[in-house]
Amino acid sequence: MITFQHPAKSLRCLLAILCWVLLAATPLEAQEPSVKAPDAFLIGIPFTVTVEFPGVAEPTEVVLQSATGVILARDTADAFGTANLTAVVRDNAELPLGIHALGRATPLSKPLLHGWISIIPPLVAIILALFFREVVTSLFVGVWLGCLFLTGYNPLNALLMTISGYASPQLADGDHAAIVIFSLLLGGMVGVLARMGATTAIVDAVTPLATSRRRGQFATWLLGLAIFFDDYSNTLIVGHTMRPLTDRLKISREKLAYIVDSTAAPVAAMVFVSTWVGFEISLIGEGLEIAQGQGAAAPTVSSFGIFINSIPYLFYPILALWLVLVLVVQARDFGPMLAAERRAARGKGVSREGAQLAGEDTDLGTSSSGVVTRWWVGAIPVITVVATVVTGLFATGIAGLPEGASVTLSSIFGAADPFKPLLWGSLFGCLAAIALAVGGRKLKLQDAIEAWAGGLRSMVVAIVILVLAWSLGAVTQSLGTAQFLAALLSERLPVVALPVSVFVVAAMVSFATGASWGTMAIMFPLVVPLASIMGAAADPAQGQAYQLLLAVVGAVMAGALFGDHCSPISDTTIMSSMASGCDHSDHVRTQLPYALLAAVIAAVAGALPAGFGLSPWISLAIGIASIWVFVRLFGKRIGAEEATSG
Repeated sequence: MITFQHPAKSLRCLLAILCWVLLAATPLEAQEPSVKAPDAFLIGIPFTVTVEFPGVAEPTEVVLQSATGVILARDTADAFGTANLTAVVRDNAELPLGIHALGRATPLSKPLLHGWISIIPPLVAIILALFFREVVTSLFVGVWLGCLFLTGYNPLNALLMTISGYASPQLADGDHAAIVIFSLLLGGMVGVLARMGATTAIVDAVTPLATSRRRGQFATWLLGLAIFFDDYSNTLIVGHTMRPLTDRLKISREKLAYIVDSTAAPVAAMVFVSTWVGFEISLIGEGLEIAQGQGAAAPTVSSFGIFINSIPYLFYPILALWLVLVLVVQARDFGPMLAAERRAARGKGVSREGAQLAGEDTDLGTSSSGVVTRWWVGAIPVITVVATVVTGLFATGIAGLPEGASVTLSSIFGAADPFKPLLWGSLFGCLAAIALAVGGRKLKLQDAIEAWAGGLRSMVVAIVILVLAWSLGAVTQSLGTAQFLAALLSERLPVVALPVSVFVVAAMVSFATGASWGTMAIMFPLVVPLASIMGAAADPAQGQAYQLLLAVVGAVMAGALFGDHCSPISDTTIMSSMASGCDHSDHVRTQLPYALLAAVIAAVAGALPAGFGLSPWISLAIGIASIWVFVRLFGKRIGAEEATSG
């Protein structure tokens, strides 16, 4: 017989058990479904709504219905209670939409916009930045415009959404926060090195080797090729390290930023041992799976094999790297870069008068009086950063490998966490710099911390630009900008025009959104199945059909890189300005003609002939020769009087 020694406590237990039983007996169908939908619908552009029913395991039909009762899409939820509905809205009368399932209706009310409206925010931001040379305001206006469309043209709500709906979440994003902290810590490390004279010592040590402007630019290009494992590491390390040397050699900050920007992502995207490779291979595999689901033959080659074989079709990044070398070797420039180089060579400043120098503090270049430092004191923290990042990539890559996977360099780097090693590297770099400064009696601890804080302050404006650029990218995603631009690609295109069309559309998407990875994530699932429908095959035995697939894969990556390379709202473009201490608008303005030259030649001599089956090696030879001849004919030297100065 059960007795209750504490009646009140026992009563509470019985009530709790009763409540639990009642909740458990509640039909799972009564739970509200979770709906994931775009923040806005574009007229005539397909969109997907994902509906999840917690705990529903039996087949459940889900219907997406217009306000007039027309069924736009239907699907049956899978074993996990998830249904994906793809539909198109063509008229305002069809709104609001409703999701009907399990005997209930869930309203889905979103603004309906014309597709061309989605490109206005990034277009306005880019135009303002190029013409008024004020990046922060330009980006802010672009984000606000996007929010204006999303809030039904309410300016006050749009202003509030700009901060709370986009800027704050973008800064809170884990990957973005890692980039911000990495940039701040690296800036702090540079501040300590500058205060104890280490950067000056490095320049003094390298000066006998880089005795001219040409050699200084060539050394920067080589260092950019050497740090191939990650584009962010490449950009920040090369820019910060080479800036004092190029300043001494009277090389403009615009030219430094261009070389840094042109060797970071292009190298990381092509080398099979980098943080890019896993992402690219996974997207190629996803596209092949979709194509196979649409009736294409099963691939006879792995996604990694397709990636490796598509490298010769990466016409833009290859020609962009080659263009930098040609400009250095011939000592010629053209366009706005020529004016910037002449200004610097004549001693009128490595930066334009009145330029807003992102990532630079006027105190960073001044060392404490009486401090004498060896070059290796400055080299140790930089080497520490590189060694830690590489070691961290190996460690996280090995830990992230699936069980039973082959252990190769490409698989390790493909499975690596690209952000944690950056944080570890910048932290150890700061600790090494402070330890050398204090332990070597170059600085007092208080002075070292002050120098470190000064380095952090130098990065604030650049961080603001980064956050606004990420916010603008998020706004374009909410507006469906990429989907609108990708919809320009039609199955009615002739097959021979497919690679060059893919290159152009990928470039447009990447330029408008400032995101090469985001562009590839959108384009690969779209164009790989499209290429399969048009005759491409993931089978080397099928000759030209396989070459068409490789050309399309290469066109996606090359177009995404080109748009990202020259877009004012790209994070790598901003970080190149930041690391080089260059006015961001000046960097974009001077780099754009060079990027366009490489892109036009890549399209005309590479992507277009690839559609006709021409060997990529012949196209590359034509492109390489074309760039050499163009620079020779249209490039100009800075002048004999300036050349003698460096």
